[in-house]
Amino acid sequence: MLKTDVCIVGAGPGGVATALKLSYLGIPCILIDKSVFPRDKICGDAISGKVSTLLNRLDPEIMFRFNQRDRQTDVWGVRFVAPNRKIVDIPFKPGYIRNEKAAPGYVSKRVDFDAFLIEEVKRRDNIQFFDQTAIAEFERNEDGYLLSTANRAFQVSCRLLIDASGAHSPFSRKHAGLEMDHAHHAGAVRAYYRNVKDFAVDNFIELHFLKDTTPGYFWVFPLPNGEANVGLGMRSDIIKDRKVNLRKEMLRIIAEDPSIAPRFADAELIGEIQGYGLPLGSKTRQLSGDHYMLVGDAGHLIDPLTGEGIGNAFYSGIIAAEQAEVCLKKEIFSEKFLTAYDIRIQRVLGSEMKLSYQMQRIGSKPFLLNLVTNIIQSNRKILDYFSAMYTDFGLRGQLVKPWFWIKMWIQRPDLKNPRIEKDAKG
Repeated sequence: MLKTDVCIVGAGPGGVATALKLSYLGIPCILIDKSVFPRDKICGDAISGKVSTLLNRLDPEIMFRFNQRDRQTDVWGVRFVAPNRKIVDIPFKPGYIRNEKAAPGYVSKRVDFDAFLIEEVKRRDNIQFFDQTAIAEFERNEDGYLLSTANRAFQVSCRLLIDASGAHSPFSRKHAGLEMDHAHHAGAVRAYYRNVKDFAVDNFIELHFLKDTTPGYFWVFPLPNGEANVGLGMRSDIIKDRKVNLRKEMLRIIAEDPSIAPRFADAELIGEIQGYGLPLGSKTRQLSGDHYMLVGDAGHLIDPLTGEGIGNAFYSGIIAAEQAEVCLKKEIFSEKFLTAYDIRIQRVLGSEMKLSYQMQRIGSKPFLLNLVTNIIQSNRKILDYFSAMYTDFGLRGQLVKPWFWIKMWIQRPDLKNPRIEKDAKG
């Protein structure tokens, strides 16, 4: 029987972020995962600037070690391709300079990135890490939770449980009550290819909103050594209603789409096409209760538009660790006290996911997506707004308001229009 104040189940980005933050706060913890590392994880492999920013805040040496590796591609923005085939390139930083020391984003295979994170965990003396340990039972008791493997040969008693065990978390479903909602869930398929041609300049990740697949999208994310993460994702209720076979549809796009097929003429599939589910953050859910918090995919915190989950998992893990510190200082672990975690998640990530959900709804109607693309293309200032959106939470709040877009369309503002400038800044 092991005893700890904080036990984290799941050693993906969310669980590791929680453990590392606790460690730097001087709080020991136990981290458990059912897999043996390195292990693969079906994912788009995109690592947003949230991750590098948070790791730098935690310890710049972590990002230094990460950048010494050659297993990731530097990414400087996102390329959106509308159904009318018009392209909008949105940098992660307005007016960025390509030769900066560190990129704002990356693409790295999860087998490599997660293994790197585990290496960082093993550097910390106050994190006990147990892999190849599948927790099967979560028993609530007076002090918190008793966690056990199926044969009960391994048990941990903790006062605070952090569930970071992913989209198929048994604790999230059976104990926290977060059920799958097809309207707020997506299905996706992913494959690795080599020899894909014509990547976007500066390795912008590509999201192609094709007419036949909206409100989903086809993606191409550049990887080292001439490889690419390629996939197709769509909301689960749409998949069900249209009876879409994502694997067949992805192969059809690669073989027949006039703008995509030529890029794959000499491409080679590496391994198999694999599918996975994404619980989206387009619906507000309760993420905490007596003696527990949900982190990352276990809390359904995946971006509703892009499907990116690593950054939100990392951010929620950091917030969970800081909330755990408060709980331990005050010796309070009640559901009421832990609502502070939910409130902060909504404040930090809520506006972003609200915007993504609104854009997802626009994307369900190709003519609206084309219209928005035309507005952005015709106005450089709006492009700067979208770049600033990645770090400006107030601006995100403006972008979800229909009146903002109406004014943009009617007035076609430029840099000399102070009234629109003021509105955009809130």
